[in-house]
Amino acid sequence: MSRLSAANVLLAKEIIARYPRPKSALLPLLHLAQEQDGYVAEDAMEHIAELIGVTAAEVLGTCSFYEMFKREPVGRYMINICTNISCQLMGGEELLHHAEERLGVRPGGTTEDGMFTLEDVECIAACTEAPCLQVNYRYEYHVDNERFDELVDELARGSRHDIPRHGTLGRVRQHLDPERAAGIRAPESTGEPQWYTSRKPKEEAR
Repeated sequence: MSRLSAANVLLAKEIIARYPRPKSALLPLLHLAQEQDGYVAEDAMEHIAELIGVTAAEVLGTCSFYEMFKREPVGRYMINICTNISCQLMGGEELLHHAEERLGVRPGGTTEDGMFTLEDVECIAACTEAPCLQVNYRYEYHVDNERFDELVDELARGSRHDIPRHGTLGRVRQHLDPERAAGIRAPESTGEPQWYTSRKPKEEAR
């Protein structure tokens, strides 16, 4: 378990500055913590609470609500196999059983080398591409047993450069120059918003 690194604290403060209230940044900060460690550590939740001025219990309450946030270490690759109706009819259950045999773990388990975590999940919104699965929330369509084995081999070799380690949402992070900010204010703030004030002289000039 770990707190946010020094570099991530700077990034967290940049993210917080985009919101009218610090606690509004809670979800992106949870993603940041998960990107750092592959899961959301307890110390990281406490650190986030300090940064946005809420209790650790509030951070935990939000983190535990969303299935995408993991509160225990998981594998480098999270494999989610859909077994809902469309995928089930097209062989999703059989694919899951094959995955259990190939990886040697049951759903919710992680391989001994820490490479793969297997999950049985509900609909992942790709019913026309059944049976389908996700690896770190990146889609793979029309997966049969043979294709699953190929996929596992590709991941083990590190040849799937399009799939980053678990916790990484995107490879490009937005950085916004403070001078380009849109005049962030809390809803209870009084006075005209900055965007309106900055345009008003032009409108009056007409």
